[in-house]
Amino acid sequence: MLKKKIKFLKMSGGGNDFIIIDNRKDVLPKKKSFLSKQICLRKISVGADGVVLVEKSRSADFKMRIFNPDGSEAEMCGNGARCVALFSYKEKIAKKNMCFETKAGKIYAQIINDKKIKIKMSKPFGLEKNLKIKIGNKTLKCSFINTGVPHTIIFTPRIENLEVENIGRQIRWHKMFAPEGTNVDFVSLKDKSNIYLRTYERGVEAETLSCGTGSVASAIIAGLKKGLKSPLKVITQSGEIYTIYFRIEKEEIKEVYLEGPVAVSYEGIFII
Repeated sequence: MLKKKIKFLKMSGGGNDFIIIDNRKDVLPKKKSFLSKQICLRKISVGADGVVLVEKSRSADFKMRIFNPDGSEAEMCGNGARCVALFSYKEKIAKKNMCFETKAGKIYAQIINDKKIKIKMSKPFGLEKNLKIKIGNKTLKCSFINTGVPHTIIFTPRIENLEVENIGRQIRWHKMFAPEGTNVDFVSLKDKSNIYLRTYERGVEAETLSCGTGSVASAIIAGLKKGLKSPLKVITQSGEIYTIYFRIEKEEIKEVYLEGPVAVSYEGIFII
């Protein structure tokens, strides 16, 4: 059997880690979901929160595709988008100001420096500010918004000892969000300019150290429901801090940007 060597770059966006592959020449097998299941496994493989592919585009600098560790393909990923932007700039696929396709629409990115990337998000939709979800004997008040992928946001006074994975898993699979499911964000207010965030991510099926689209969703809902003003700082479980910019006019959400850290971990080769 012929073996194929595939180059990759391991990158981290605020604690979310990704395997980035240039697939513009179709170097990968057709069953990309199987590949992501294998390569994202921690301890026995490379390990990551997702595989991000750079592919050809007819209407932008390139197309971004992202596959979760469970093999599902996500519509969008804020941290993955920022990582792939830096990757594409370093590989001379795109310039400092770029545009790329995602399943959630076109994303515009700006390379501020080698450690900070800013992206303009697609317009959020599906806003629901006052939902109630029954979990066991408890009824939780929450909000919902799609910032490229679906997010359910719950405000809590303290999140340090919260059972994020237990509660998050139940909400992620709740019939209210079937069949696609939802990501779940737990938010605590620090002050008028800063919020704390912990996220349960579908596809990963666990709490992650940070979530870009979740940071955006949480900041927007904090603006709508708590009166917080842009720009907002989002403090993630990794300790990394995002800056979220947005404009709200009569509950219409405009000009949404996500800015935060990106780091290259290492480069390598895996064999198919």
